[in-house]
Amino acid sequence: MQRTAKVYFVNPPFKSEYGKFSRENRSPAVTRSSTLYYPLWLIYAAALCEQEEFPICFLDAPAKPMSHREAFDVIAANGKDTALFVVSTSTPSIYNDVEFAASLKKSYPDSKVLLVGTHPSALPHETLRLNEAIDFVARKEFDDIVLELAIALDEGKDPYQVKGITYRKDGEIISNPDMPYITDLDRIPYAAKFIHEHLNHKDYFFAAASYPEIQIFTGRGCMARCNFCVYPQTMHGHAYRLRSPENVVGEFEYIAEHFPDVKEVVIEDDTFTARKERVLEICRLLKEKGLHKRLKWLCNARVNLDYDTMKAMKEAGCRLIIPGIESGSQEILNNIKKGTTIAQIETYMKSAKKAGLLVHACYMVGNRGETKETMEQTFQLARRLGSDTAQFYPLLPFPGTEAYAWAKSNNYIRGGYADYVKEDGTINCVLELPNISSQEMVEFCDRARKRYYFRPGYIMHRLWMGLRDPDDLKRSLKAFGSIKHYLFQK
Repeated sequence: MQRTAKVYFVNPPFKSEYGKFSRENRSPAVTRSSTLYYPLWLIYAAALCEQEEFPICFLDAPAKPMSHREAFDVIAANGKDTALFVVSTSTPSIYNDVEFAASLKKSYPDSKVLLVGTHPSALPHETLRLNEAIDFVARKEFDDIVLELAIALDEGKDPYQVKGITYRKDGEIISNPDMPYITDLDRIPYAAKFIHEHLNHKDYFFAAASYPEIQIFTGRGCMARCNFCVYPQTMHGHAYRLRSPENVVGEFEYIAEHFPDVKEVVIEDDTFTARKERVLEICRLLKEKGLHKRLKWLCNARVNLDYDTMKAMKEAGCRLIIPGIESGSQEILNNIKKGTTIAQIETYMKSAKKAGLLVHACYMVGNRGETKETMEQTFQLARRLGSDTAQFYPLLPFPGTEAYAWAKSNNYIRGGYADYVKEDGTINCVLELPNISSQEMVEFCDRARKRYYFRPGYIMHRLWMGLRDPDDLKRSLKAFGSIKHYLFQK
């Protein structure tokens, strides 16, 4: 059934004068490594509407990057007769995003404007109050919300009856019941297909991956209960809903066929390895179809992953795994509900090295119970583990998370949403703990990066890796070129 209601998906510009603002990062920013995530959640919603034969337009302004004027010029070229604008948002850019969406409403008064993302999902009433031009905000997972709104507008039905939206009526803000989570994820088209038809994959960069790369999700939600993680708490929930192994491997096949220059697939699931049997089946199919020889891949992998599964992943083309280690203090791991132990972390690293997998380890400071001593414990753990790469960042407590509620209730947050990034769009620290200032946390992370990467042993390791794998050397040089200013600054 051919539809006539046009849906325009917009990832709006922000800080374009400083670089590419990566809105779908777990901590949105103009990243120091030049990483730019694909706007995957917007892509999936657009692909679903396109599959249902709605005419769609898609603009990812940060990918170029575009200024506000440039973005509006692009929209003006094909925005006429748009029934619904779907505008992506983030906490650091929320005022900018709302202003941009309101400008769309002013330019296209007959269109409806919907805001999506973690911020309006967590704070729907507050977000709507920012500007009366906004028609709706979507709460939680928004693919079906967008589709049902498009159907209502196409068929002349009341869009205000759609589940999952919050809207304004007669001066009152109303929230409809939640839209059920999607359980059959195989019904959503491949992100790779949409990227091939609508975007330029060379615009995107993931510092830990070989360039160029494609990012996908193979599941949604996360069974872990980490108190700081924004997507499970604000959008996708804690039930890990899965695409079938056949569907996942089918997308690998699509990428291999349609992207001859793509070297790696980045699996962005919060914890891809949560279901061992499924991981093993995906690995079996990748090997059966010979895809392990064509495409490398990496994934987020919790530290309870066992050696046998790591070995199977390596044999199926996996190159690198990314654990959220977070802290070297067991007390802090308990405080943030990480559900992991230092002993598990150490076993995980030994197993990864034995299996031949590289590890990009993630560390953060500023959680409940943090002291200068525990921050040093975190660095010493990182040094002892010796992962291939590592990142160190202050906690960013996003609205809708338990970490935000803790920080807010204790008056530890200084500044507003715009202060989550600096003027140049890079990550800022908004926490002021009683015994550690935001400046001290930032300085610790800067020092930790230098101490980690400037070790003679580490430098020799990187050179050795580069000699063995030219792609790894290219990736490292590109990432280093982006962060060298931060490593060498005093």
